[in-house]
Amino acid sequence: MTKRTQSTAFKRIWKYSPLYLMMLPGLAYLLINNYLPMLGLVIAFKDINFAKGILASDWIGLENFKFLFQTSDAYIITRNTILYNSAFIVIGLVVSVAFAILLNEIRSKFASRFYQSVIILPFLISMVLVSYLVFSMLSMETGFMNKTVLPALGIDPISWYNEPKYWPVILTLVHVWKGAGYSCIIFLAAIIGIDPEYYEAAKLDGASKWHQIRQITIPLITPVIIMLTLLQIGRIFYSDFGLFYQVPMNAGALYSTTNVIDTYVFRGLLQLGNIGMSSAAGFYQSIVGFILVLTSNYVVRKINKENALF
Repeated sequence: MTKRTQSTAFKRIWKYSPLYLMMLPGLAYLLINNYLPMLGLVIAFKDINFAKGILASDWIGLENFKFLFQTSDAYIITRNTILYNSAFIVIGLVVSVAFAILLNEIRSKFASRFYQSVIILPFLISMVLVSYLVFSMLSMETGFMNKTVLPALGIDPISWYNEPKYWPVILTLVHVWKGAGYSCIIFLAAIIGIDPEYYEAAKLDGASKWHQIRQITIPLITPVIIMLTLLQIGRIFYSDFGLFYQVPMNAGALYSTTNVIDTYVFRGLLQLGNIGMSSAAGFYQSIVGFILVLTSNYVVRKINKENALF
């Protein structure tokens, strides 16, 4: 590298030094929160003995993974995790896009900002608070459903926290209510960025609002839809712990429909104190998520290369 090239590179670095300084906190957080913990993956393959330390503990290979695959609950927790997350992805996508399109039709700036704030508010609420809001609706003694809605319909009170069959619907509704607002705002930003001339030309051709949505809005926000969907697919083996643990109030009668990999590992850790097993579960979830993202992106690339993430 010549002196002239070095001087040019130094000037460029100095020119953008404020941006590099602003970037440092984010990089430090990414390194500490996302990359340094990866060194702990070795715990998944060891019988941890705190007296010996992590590195000196006995290597036991895949023994920790047997907790997940040889237990009688392995099928149930895997089924619940995949089915719930699949439903969350599909229903959440439809609801988020629909609300984003509706918000885009509001012409009053005040009303638009108001409704955006209302729809994003549940996403900012703690899951602990959400669990008590759900309890206030479903409580056997004082719940709104049992005291107001069901009597008005002539239906006897239901012991919601003892009836597993209702909880797939309840958890799906809670998840969509809490999380759809975040995706909705992202889709709304994408819709706002569409050139208005497309819609003006469509109106001149006599296209209805429905045809404008189908032929202009949806195709032009498809890259954003695919990106968010691929990211969600990558976490299909992960679950919102608060949703599946706190919202059902950890009711044992509901385990058949509320127990997922994360809650099962947590309960196992409480009972057994085996952090090796917990690390193995996390490693397993990460590998499966990584494979799913690569596979999904490969399929998208084959269909439309421009819409693929990489």
